[in-house]
Amino acid sequence: MFRRPHQTEPPGAPLPRLARGAGHQTLNAAVRSLLIVGLGTSVVPLDSAVNIGFPAIVGHFGLAIPTIQWVVIAYVLTQTSLMLSFGRIGDMLGYRRIFLLGTGISTVAFAACAMAPSFAALLAARVIQGIGAGLILSCGPALATSLFPEAMRTRILARYMTMFGIGWALGPSVFGLLVDRFGWSAVFSFRAPVALAAFILGFTLPRRPRSAPEPFDAAGGALLALALSCLLLALNRLHLPGPDTALFAAASAAGFLLFYRRERHFVRPIIDFSHFRNGDFTVMNVMNVLINLAAFAIMLLAPFSLSRIPGLSLPAAGIVLAVSPLGVVLAAPVAGRLTLSFRPRLIALSGCVLCSVGLCGISLSGSAADIPLLAASMAIQGFGLGLFQVAYFEIVTATMPAHDRGVAGALGMATRTIGNVMGATVLMLVFQTLRGSSPDEETFQAAFQATFRVAAAIPAGLVLFAIVRGLRR
Repeated sequence: MFRRPHQTEPPGAPLPRLARGAGHQTLNAAVRSLLIVGLGTSVVPLDSAVNIGFPAIVGHFGLAIPTIQWVVIAYVLTQTSLMLSFGRIGDMLGYRRIFLLGTGISTVAFAACAMAPSFAALLAARVIQGIGAGLILSCGPALATSLFPEAMRTRILARYMTMFGIGWALGPSVFGLLVDRFGWSAVFSFRAPVALAAFILGFTLPRRPRSAPEPFDAAGGALLALALSCLLLALNRLHLPGPDTALFAAASAAGFLLFYRRERHFVRPIIDFSHFRNGDFTVMNVMNVLINLAAFAIMLLAPFSLSRIPGLSLPAAGIVLAVSPLGVVLAAPVAGRLTLSFRPRLIALSGCVLCSVGLCGISLSGSAADIPLLAASMAIQGFGLGLFQVAYFEIVTATMPAHDRGVAGALGMATRTIGNVMGATVLMLVFQTLRGSSPDEETFQAAFQATFRVAAAIPAGLVLFAIVRGLRR
């Protein structure tokens, strides 16, 4: 059974002064610090806007369309492979330092992406951007919760997810307008000042007292980066399986095995695998991968469906795509309040139900007349995802000790990203298989709707699994 935070404050009670860092912080100061963390974090989910600029990037650099995938791979692979190691370093050196480093690197990376003279330079800048994003996400949840008393942890996680959702919603909506007006480089250049502001304001964040130095397992970090990188590359190649796919899969399996064996004997491992002996903890991490796999159907396929609707502009399509993350924004504070009365596991399962209902609703849409149904279904799906994510982060942070909060937050973000990558591969494979080589509209809509029914079946299956598992206890 998961540990729940001890609630010392009834709902609506006045909030106390907070003691953190070198002195005493008032609640207002802590809230300002939380907003700074949210500002820095927002530049990462805003990367959803990059997809809008793909056609312009292809035209600007004279690329073959399949080549554009490396803009995503270079960024996601770097971010995901390093995130857990960055989380451990944050636990050792302090989350403030990692946040400052992440926002500083991101500022440079955004400027380099916007001014890239060649496609190779753009990919190199995306790798740097992935490092910055990995640093920010690895420490974000831990830094946010460290600003407040432990009893407020769930509510602060909810507010952190709200700010993350706002950045996610602004990506396709606002940047659709910016790309129309300023070109593809706007998806990078307009984020540089945001990252710079967060970097400068980050120096006002409270410092953590210096602790005794701890060893960092650099060899283990390298093995983990290798294993995760090869895993993501293997997943990326599933739609065209070949010898390289098997090679990446084998290298990933070998890397994970060597990493596991090393971490079992290291004094301060990057991740303590003993937590995974808790069956509920393991199941929730797998569920986070799968729920994000299913949710990625929207960002993967909905843009293609919207682009086929006559008269629907790019900015208007971006606004429709923003409805799902807006659902996350609305759900996060609700989830934070619900944890005062209900177990996080129940909230997570409720989120799965809503995700399934929303994805099923999307499967019924397909024309301009169905846009209200599409938007309503996206809102339901996003609301369910928001409930699940807050409950999931609460479960992970409650299970792992306080001194591992950086790793706990990084684990949550890494499993989310792995789910998205798996979704991009698996769901596109399902869609292409169902569509075949037919270019006609009717076949497209049939494949689109069937793929979303497959996506809807994933969270529904998770709920049934949880019910059966509970009944067997």
